[in-house]
Amino acid sequence: MDTTERPAAGPVRVSGLDGPAPLSGRIETRSIDYVPANERHGKVWHQGPFWFTGNFVLTTMVTGFIGPSLGLGLGWSVLAVVLGACFGTFFMAFHANQGPRMGLPQMIQSRAQFGLRGAILPFAAVVFVYVGFNVFNVILATEGLQTVLPGGKVFWYAALIGVAVVLAIIGHDLLHLVQRWLTYILIAVFGILTVGAAVNLDVHAPATGGGLDWTSFLIVFSAAAGYQISYAVYVSDYSRYLPANVPARKVIWWTYAGAAGSAAWLMSLGALIASALPEPSAIGAIRQVGNDIMPGFGTFAVLLSSVALIGIMAVNAYGAMLTTTSAVDAFRPVRPTIRVRVTGIGVIAVVVFVVALVLPDDYLANFNDFVLMMLYFLVPWTAVNLTDFYFVRRGHYSIAAIFDPKGPYGNWQWRGMVAYVAGFAAMVPFFKISFFTGPVADALGGADLSFLVGLLVSGVLYAWLGRGIDTAAEQAAEADADAALGAREA
Repeated sequence: MDTTERPAAGPVRVSGLDGPAPLSGRIETRSIDYVPANERHGKVWHQGPFWFTGNFVLTTMVTGFIGPSLGLGLGWSVLAVVLGACFGTFFMAFHANQGPRMGLPQMIQSRAQFGLRGAILPFAAVVFVYVGFNVFNVILATEGLQTVLPGGKVFWYAALIGVAVVLAIIGHDLLHLVQRWLTYILIAVFGILTVGAAVNLDVHAPATGGGLDWTSFLIVFSAAAGYQISYAVYVSDYSRYLPANVPARKVIWWTYAGAAGSAAWLMSLGALIASALPEPSAIGAIRQVGNDIMPGFGTFAVLLSSVALIGIMAVNAYGAMLTTTSAVDAFRPVRPTIRVRVTGIGVIAVVVFVVALVLPDDYLANFNDFVLMMLYFLVPWTAVNLTDFYFVRRGHYSIAAIFDPKGPYGNWQWRGMVAYVAGFAAMVPFFKISFFTGPVADALGGADLSFLVGLLVSGVLYAWLGRGIDTAAEQAAEADADAALGAREA
């Protein structure tokens, strides 16, 4: 694939050449608009710690609880989450390469496959993911802080969401800085915690369960894979400021190493804890294991985990703002001002606050279903998006056309929509969640293979339908736009 930069001229909100610099004071002003070459910055290795910390949160560890809760043995639980995390991160990492090539946030790139308005289809699923994760995150962070500090749910929900909102409004560079420095602290603290858990916990307790059960193994594998794929919806948001000439392999590798490494570690720790403790909770388990190492250490680890949750809440709020702005822009052009930025993040924050308040106390009982539903909705999108980028259009896009309803992508792209719906429909018979079991999953004893079906059906179908796209004509128009933009930048 040709990975050279291919920007395009267009309205101010696209190229940004006549607009503000990327920061006004300390607040990022870029939103869904294109990041031009003269504003690109950052180091490619920063993707590693950013995604390490982004994934090193208590919700990741909870995913590791699933195997032992199903009676799966510790060794098989660890193998399932490690393989699932590595599999899911593969797709996420390849999305990261789109950021520096296109200079755009992740989801708005979907307009090339679905059309300006057709992209609402995956946008709706993505906003569900953002809100859902932040609801789980704010509840867990509140439980962590309440182990030491006074205050009820309403106070802490509002305070934590408020801090996340401030971080998200300031934007890209501050989020990278916070995540990068948290990485070093998290590695040190959880390194000690992991060693302590391995030494002190009795992994031969009855909760360890039996041997290998393929149904349970596949459920855990799918949950870990789905959890990682969920990050794909905003991975380019945090690589789009990189210079366009950074090697693709380095962007992919650093993203993969950070995200897969932290997921495999924390999910495995979760499996270890759940195999030794009869009814583990994320907060209680960390506090118990840490305090067994040294009095107060577990409490400190819980507080640090709560801080890390605030960071990923900010990352989610930032991505949700970009996605909702992209959706509104498809029907009514949006100038990406700071006011729009604040409004978008504020609306998402209110929704998260309300949902967190009304969610029942046993919310974690629904966590596995939530992760699997993310997998169901996002797998067809990631298959279509990656197939288009790497095999159909091969990285050649007109950035101006992504904002132009009269351009080659138009308002509706039937190929992407058909491939997405067909892939999702093909997955339904393979679904296995608490309130629904598809006929094929039932015949397989409850094994959930839907993600493989969705990837194959959506990806292969889109590749076949994509043969009808006149990529030569699109690339000719793109070359003209490149030339125009080059003249303006000079």
